[in-house]
Amino acid sequence: MTTSTVSIPFYKRPFGTNRLDVPLAKLASLENSRDLVAHDAPDAAFFRGLESQGLYLNRAQIQAVRHTQGPLLTLAGAGSGKTSVLVSRTGYLIACRRADPSSILLVTFSSKAAAEMKERIMALPGLRAGEAAKVTARTFHSFFLYLLRTRGYRQEILGNARHQQFIIKRILREMGLQDRYEAETLLSLWSAYRMNMTGMNELPGSTPAEVEQREIFARYEEWKVAHDQMDFDDILVLSHRLLTTEPALLASLQRRYRYVMVDEFQDTGLLPYELLKLIVAPHRNLMVVGDDDQTIYGFNGARNEFILEFDQTYPDAKIITLDINYRSLSSIVGLGNEIIRVNQRRRPKLLRSTRKSGSVPLYLRPGDPDQEAELLLNHITEEVRERGRSYRDYAVLYRTASNSRAIFEQLVMRDIPFIHYENGELFYEQWVVKPVMDHLRLSLDRRNFHAMEGMLHTLYVNRDKGMAFIREKDAPRPKKGPLAHLLSYPGLKDFQVEQIRERSKLIKGLQAMEPVSAIQEIRRRFYDKFLEADERQELTLHKELIQEGLDELEASAKRFKEVSEFVGFVDRLIDIHREMAAMKRDEEADAIRLMTIHKSKGLEFPSVCLIGASEGILPHSSSLLAEHLDDHHPLSDKEDKALDALEEERRLAYVAITRARDELIISSPAYYRGRKTDVSRFFRDVFLTEEQREQARGKASEAADPRRTRGIGLETARRPAASGRPGSSRTAGGASSAGESRERKPITVTVPVTGSPERREPKPPVEMETVNVWLCTGAGCKGWQRIQPAGQAPVRGSRGSEGKACPLCQAPMKQGRKEVPVQKRARQS
Repeated sequence: MTTSTVSIPFYKRPFGTNRLDVPLAKLASLENSRDLVAHDAPDAAFFRGLESQGLYLNRAQIQAVRHTQGPLLTLAGAGSGKTSVLVSRTGYLIACRRADPSSILLVTFSSKAAAEMKERIMALPGLRAGEAAKVTARTFHSFFLYLLRTRGYRQEILGNARHQQFIIKRILREMGLQDRYEAETLLSLWSAYRMNMTGMNELPGSTPAEVEQREIFARYEEWKVAHDQMDFDDILVLSHRLLTTEPALLASLQRRYRYVMVDEFQDTGLLPYELLKLIVAPHRNLMVVGDDDQTIYGFNGARNEFILEFDQTYPDAKIITLDINYRSLSSIVGLGNEIIRVNQRRRPKLLRSTRKSGSVPLYLRPGDPDQEAELLLNHITEEVRERGRSYRDYAVLYRTASNSRAIFEQLVMRDIPFIHYENGELFYEQWVVKPVMDHLRLSLDRRNFHAMEGMLHTLYVNRDKGMAFIREKDAPRPKKGPLAHLLSYPGLKDFQVEQIRERSKLIKGLQAMEPVSAIQEIRRRFYDKFLEADERQELTLHKELIQEGLDELEASAKRFKEVSEFVGFVDRLIDIHREMAAMKRDEEADAIRLMTIHKSKGLEFPSVCLIGASEGILPHSSSLLAEHLDDHHPLSDKEDKALDALEEERRLAYVAITRARDELIISSPAYYRGRKTDVSRFFRDVFLTEEQREQARGKASEAADPRRTRGIGLETARRPAASGRPGSSRTAGGASSAGESRERKPITVTVPVTGSPERREPKPPVEMETVNVWLCTGAGCKGWQRIQPAGQAPVRGSRGSEGKACPLCQAPMKQGRKEVPVQKRARQS
């Protein structure tokens, strides 16, 4: 191993780009209702009342509030005050247009948003409490459930997701398919069909898997009828059936609700939209508020075209754009503008900002996700300790739940408070990963019946029946390896018997391997082929996504030398994750927020760290395979699925950026799951020079085979100077030694650089220091924690057992010394 002295700070632009200027949004005029609404205007008193509460509307907001007749599309850019507009327009209708409060229907997608709007309406000046209380502000499901209740529908609501999954799992067991499908995936698929108004009779049935799925859905519907229950989808399905078969009921709703407003319209699916259109048909007083640039729930049936085609559905519609962002610095808004404007299927809009930038988004190019987590947590802890920041100021956002694996582990090891906003299973318990881990567990203890149950389906043996047989045979004559009892399992085919023998032999040998080698052997010998052989898995994920999860498992295992170390580490993380899930989390807790970009929509944070901003992660590799989406899939009816998928990925990047108020860090790992990755095209292409843009367009036009452009956008001109190879004019961190040295002030560090420079981009180095830490004394455990406050001297002779337990394995910890990255941030001047 050799050492090199190189520089690696946070940079003002992505690795490998040459454009020097940073995009800034234009600053918006500060004019507001105080300047725009004359004192002698008929509605002046209303706006003066809003101003007395500190609500000063801008020009576009005033136009939206004053529009009271006919359809209205309000394009509400990120952070543009859409809730204020909805609330103010409600008050305006009552106070200035003398509308009956009970004739106003305000619909949104979350109970929290509905409650907030109702509360704000009641606080509006000039409105009596009794008037505000008559306004209907509900979620779609709440409103239509109330409608069903008035018509005699008394079914209980099957609203618990775990209960729904339990029902589907029981149906799968009855059909002998419990090892073939994921209950959560089936429920999502059935929901997508129903929200797109595809009934049981319209379901595809051309393959055995499709026939099975239709039977599963039919049994699920029969179960609900037999037990007098309905789920959330039923509320909308039954309401639509009711309104289309009972004209008198529909007419009564149309007479009552003369003004209908819809929040988050970009998240609306086909069925909810059809329900709205029925209610507003006579008067067409429909106001929809949303942002087509934030349509990110395509997998749940959200349809971007409802905004794009609103004025085709309603030719007389007025369109108003709220284009002033009150949330973020102009540098953050400017970056968002540059990224989203590339999308073709959108309504053009360019957001302005009210906040002049004192800083710019920062870019990081770590070697891999583990180094990414280490560097970002170093930055956050330094900011909290030295600059008075709070952990709750920070949100770490990522594309998919598995992308949080590295940062989750380091937060646990460092004992940093955090909240993991994921309802699903930990990465190591996901259906693709768990059977591999169970093979490793069996290699350590071949009588681990729980692990045996988790891997049995990979031998094409029914899980329940197979385990019952093994336990029955093992009770009188226990074996060291009970899996061998299966050799006498009735009805086995010859190939299955041979598989059991081979598998038992493989399991015996895994313990002696390094964990990553053991995983690779499992994959090579049978597991990759097992996953690819089952057409039902296409329902769950593309094959590339399946492999992605296993690649991530390998990346995690590389840090360990012994299978026992790795399994112990994973099992401890699972225990901690369960403890977290069981705890009632305080939303105001001083803790870092971890969540997917999807979860972050509608939220905002002082500081946002977007991790995994690399090709294949964001945009996700699945978006580049979208043209292969099954034509029978409920969401596959668009003409250009590849373009749609990529544009939704770009919208995800846009949503992530616009969550940040004051600080935005974008991290793009150079290696991901052992493969070299480019910086995400979404960020890289913002900083292309015009010459590079022309080169990229030329390459795109020459590429006749779409597979040649996979991973290439305008998306990509590879710059010769950005290679990081010896002889290049760039350092490992992406800094130009000539063109940028005057602007940047990188720190100088010494770091080991391994691997062949001709084949690999060196990992960005980190400045190291030796500090006092707690070290775990448990066998094989690598847990450690920095001693706080920094600089505290070790206590001689301390065994570290007085109340200090390892957060991973609970073994006692002792004080010692460890070389760690310096907790220092190098900003550019």
